[in-house]
Amino acid sequence: MPDTDVPPAVRSVLADAFPEREVVAAGDAGPSWNDGNRTVGVEFADGERAYCKVAMDGDPSRAARECSALAYVDANATVPVPAVLASATDDAADPPYVVTADVDGTIGWRAWRDADDDDRAALARAVGKAFAAVHACRFDHHGRVVGGDATGLDVDPTPWPDLLADQIRWSRDRADGGRFDDHYDDVLALVDDERDALRDAPAALCHGDPARPNQFVRDPPAEPTPTVGLLDWELAHVGDPVRELQRARRQFVDSRYDPGTERHAQAFYDGYREHAGGLPDGFADRRAIYDAVTYLGVTGFFETWADDFDTPNDELAAEVDAEMERRLATARER
Repeated sequence: MPDTDVPPAVRSVLADAFPEREVVAAGDAGPSWNDGNRTVGVEFADGERAYCKVAMDGDPSRAARECSALAYVDANATVPVPAVLASATDDAADPPYVVTADVDGTIGWRAWRDADDDDRAALARAVGKAFAAVHACRFDHHGRVVGGDATGLDVDPTPWPDLLADQIRWSRDRADGGRFDDHYDDVLALVDDERDALRDAPAALCHGDPARPNQFVRDPPAEPTPTVGLLDWELAHVGDPVRELQRARRQFVDSRYDPGTERHAQAFYDGYREHAGGLPDGFADRRAIYDAVTYLGVTGFFETWADDFDTPNDELAAEVDAEMERRLATARER
């Protein structure tokens, strides 16, 4: 394996998972904000490619969740997902890992970058359809996915407001302080105040991290709308589809990196309606709450992304702080 930057743990995993296959190349698979994982792209001697994700922190729960969700979605939803080639997800795994096959398509951020205005509208529509297909998988209660297979998911029941608050606190831990740490307190207070509005939300399967790098576009695209698949299911849960819909809009259509337009946002919603027959129940009532929640992905990680832009940090900080205040006010006044 020529890439000397591959950690010994990853080398050990590949040797364990594929003892009879020669790995001729392994390298970084792209940016990740989760320091608990290391993901590498792998090329075998026969030309096949794969992706190996290793839980460097030794926690098997994420790999187990990903394997369960991939099996379930592949069998029960009309959304392309990668196949699992090998995995070690029990408590004895040292380290835990999951290896998935390469997918037939273009990664979401690259497809968006290379698309013109019309193609972006078609792509946004396809993203909406993909999430509508995932959200069509409904359950009796909200909760954490803790296992399962193609026949069903094991869901640890958790009231949605509590699960949402836990996810916000988990994000705060990853952000590890920063200029806008107080925004987490403000949003957690909002969630607590809105428990009644959140508690009875539909219980739908949610991907959990709908960013452009976690989506792929099938090549060649089907006319008139391309087909979008989803990667990286380690944060899958059963939650409110309105939250994920607004999060997918922010992370895919309205990303600070090359954001789309209102036309693209409407195409995104139209794609969801096309597949689901409408937006999720309670969308108009709860969307403002989630617009504040999802914006923590901007303000909470300000130090991670701010230097990528030419605008002075203080000017950017004033902009995003004002936007969060606007979203919080809109949520409280609804």
